[in-house]
Amino acid sequence: MTAYFAAVVALLVGLAPLLVFSIRASPPDGLVALNLGGTIATLALMLLAEATQRQPFFDLAVVSAVLSFAGGLAYARFLERWL
Repeated sequence: MTAYFAAVVALLVGLAPLLVFSIRASPPDGLVALNLGGTIATLALMLLAEATQRQPFFDLAVVSAVLSFAGGLAYARFLERWL
């Protein structure tokens, strides 16, 4: 097990509290957890790509970064109408 795999595991463990928080929190606070979770997932995918030396994982990380940003904007837009 390399240091990259250990870092991926540490980041994935850090996603668990965000999941619990986003379920119990108010919608604006859930939006913050959503954006932070997207950032952590993107970093985990980048570390996984480096650990395995596989290019598709890095491409997936780039797509995840763009889509998590777009998803956060869409959620904020619907949240604006709801509140």
